[in-house]
Amino acid sequence: MASYKKNEAREWAREKLVGVINCTLPSFSSDLTRLNEKAIRHDTRLAIEHGFIGTLGISEVAVTLDEYIDFLTMIKDEAGDRLVITHHASWNTLEQNIEAVQRAEAAGAEFVLLSYPPGFYPESEDDIYRYTKALCDSTNLAVMLFPMFLWGFSPRIHPSDIPVSLIRRLLDDCPNIAAIKAEGGFPSIQSVIECNRLFGKEVVISMPIEGELIPLSQIMPIQLSATSDHEYWGPLIPQVFNLLRNGEFDKASEIYWRMHPARKAKGLVAQQMHGGHFINRYVWKFQGWLQGYNGGPLRMPTQRIHDPQMLALRKGLVDAGLNPSMEPFREFFIGRHPI
Repeated sequence: MASYKKNEAREWAREKLVGVINCTLPSFSSDLTRLNEKAIRHDTRLAIEHGFIGTLGISEVAVTLDEYIDFLTMIKDEAGDRLVITHHASWNTLEQNIEAVQRAEAAGAEFVLLSYPPGFYPESEDDIYRYTKALCDSTNLAVMLFPMFLWGFSPRIHPSDIPVSLIRRLLDDCPNIAAIKAEGGFPSIQSVIECNRLFGKEVVISMPIEGELIPLSQIMPIQLSATSDHEYWGPLIPQVFNLLRNGEFDKASEIYWRMHPARKAKGLVAQQMHGGHFINRYVWKFQGWLQGYNGGPLRMPTQRIHDPQMLALRKGLVDAGLNPSMEPFREFFIGRHPI
């Protein structure tokens, strides 16, 4: 269970959530019939080794709720108190999300990334308010609000996806909203600046996009980068985060520019592969594999990744001097710890 009470969520987040949270995708057996515990534990250990303070257990793949809870349990058992286990509240309905978050809390999750179902079609701010408050009311865990274009709220509700007027209401009425993953109006830096200005003294403001984290941290305080596919960079994002926190901006800027070939390659692949307002998790799985994570097959239905994208992502890391795996691509689809 969480180490804090519901009314202490914001204080806990301010103290505990200082650093970078990556993402862990479920790994499966070779026949895709069950979870691959050995691979999941490998990825958990590597996230700790790379310096992450927490990990998001991704639920947006073909996995049952029972399997997902087992997945979080494996991560928690391997990590102990070394990672903040973050629940991905991305299920089909509000009712299922309430069940999932309560079971995740019992399994050892301490933090929640709030999502909205694909079939959720709000026509007013009140609709979003009611859904969000119901989810927050159902758990004692600290929740991270997530303004983002993926939900389809813009421009119907507001161009910023979740307007600051609604965020204000939610912060007033949901004491366990402890952080904001400020990607509203993506791609734009206005959301993170606006949220920091209006709410930064109350809750933690997260900037998950490293290409914005590094420059923005040089002019405004950012204590959290969560959650994102930071594993593509191996241990580099926690390292550069620490430089930024210590005010070593020249060193951080040098790293920013050294990363730029891989950043551009990653951006081009995202344009090709992240269609239909859905993140291609096979791409994320491959990005982690390049830096030593398990990789391995995902179940249907899933988007795919082909040689041109894999070549581009690996070449970007080579050009950035980040030493990706040079193993044959077929090894990715097998995984480092097949069962």
